[in-house]
This record gives sequence, C-alpha cells and structure tokens, in this order.
Amino acid sequence: MNKIEHLGIAVKDIDAANDLYEKLLGVAPYKQEEVASESVITSFFKVGESKIELLASTDEAGPIGKFIAKKGEGIHHIAFDVDDIEKELERLEKEGFQLINKVPKSGADNKLVAFIHPKSTNGVLIELCQEKK
Repeated sequence: MNKIEHLGIAVKDIDAANDLYEKLLGVAPYKQEEVASESVITSFFKVGESKIELLASTDEAGPIGKFIAKKGEGIHHIAFDVDDIEKELERLEKEGFQLINKVPKSGADNKLVAFIHPKSTNGVLIELCQEKK
C-alpha cells in the first residue's frame, strides 16, 4: 500500500455537505459523479496530497443509505492507493482478511476498487484503489 488515497464520509445531502466542506477546507470539490452500481453520488475534495470523498446515497437500500440508517453520517471508509490491486487482494486474503470484493470493480474518480470487510479490520471498512490505465 502506497498511501492513504482518501477518506470516505457518508452524508445525507451532497449539496449541503459540499457547501460545508468547501467552507471548512477553503476549496471547491474538483469532481462530482454518480456511481449507479453503488447507488451513490460522490464528491471529491483535494487537501494537500490527500482527498476527502463525500458519499450520498441515491437509494436508501444501497450501501450508503444502509450505513447512514444504521450509524448516521460520518466516516465510512479509509482508502489506500495500491499499484496492483489484484496482487494486493491476493496477499490480503492469504493473510486472513475477509474480502468483500475478490475481483476489483469500477469505482469513482477513475479507479478500480475493492473492499476489505470491517469484521477483519477492527471495525474499519478498507478500500483499495488503483488508478485505471
């Protein structure tokens, strides 16, 4: 793993959250996009070398909708940048981590992504990200 790529924050209202984080960070989001397969709208802020990803559900039955219903708004996941996501998934599975995704999928911000189950990481959802070529 190279670095923390971003922190994912679940929010109820993407527009209100964009306004709040723009005021907090002093910069506007550089990208907003919908990831229909995950029932989510994402918005990204660049902060130094790191990023903040805001996630708002487009469907209460989707992953973010369920998360907010259960835990409320707040930190949803920590994402790590990797060079070879398939190799890293293989390594982590051999180490005994429970994978949510054994095969990377297309995610926001031009990334291949896969998730590690929080049951195997002390309650923290971990995302692996690799830039699409």
